[in-house]
Amino acid sequence: MTSEPTSAPTSEPGSTLEIRTALPAEAGTIAELHLRARSTYYPDGVPQAEFDWTEAWRGSIERTDGRVLCAVEAGRLVGIASFRPPEGAGTDTVKLFQFHVDPDRWRGGIGTALHTACVGEWRAAGRRTAVLDVHVDNLRAQGFYARQGWVPDPENPPAAGDHHLFLRYAVPPGE
Repeated sequence: MTSEPTSAPTSEPGSTLEIRTALPAEAGTIAELHLRARSTYYPDGVPQAEFDWTEAWRGSIERTDGRVLCAVEAGRLVGIASFRPPEGAGTDTVKLFQFHVDPDRWRGGIGTALHTACVGEWRAAGRRTAVLDVHVDNLRAQGFYARQGWVPDPENPPAAGDHHLFLRYAVPPGE
């Protein structure tokens, strides 16, 4: 899967959003954005805060079986999405592993534009279903996903004590 950068207007006056493939050199910036976004829904502190997220993101960017897209506005990285086929799933399924928008830019159209770019990539790759898990305390993300058409995954209902909800998305066919 390869994609050309795409542009979309945002709510920031005079600004254009570019969505493109992330570069390995951006792993540190991506890790910082990831931490800022996750900090908003972990009131008692982010789990694995000491984990080397920069190296993990670099690994995700360099994987040959997945993609990391980033949203860049006025030269600043403001959103990220990471996806690849999940372990043991069919070839028509993709998992959205990470999806974050900088909290300073929420409700500005960045998440919707980034999600639209992901869906375009999934469709081009022949994926018909996308799955993800979202933290139970992240109500803002749950609302965003619902507005995009994600629904609870009937094949993976949460068990007692789960900290994540499992969602499913039917990738619409190409036009």
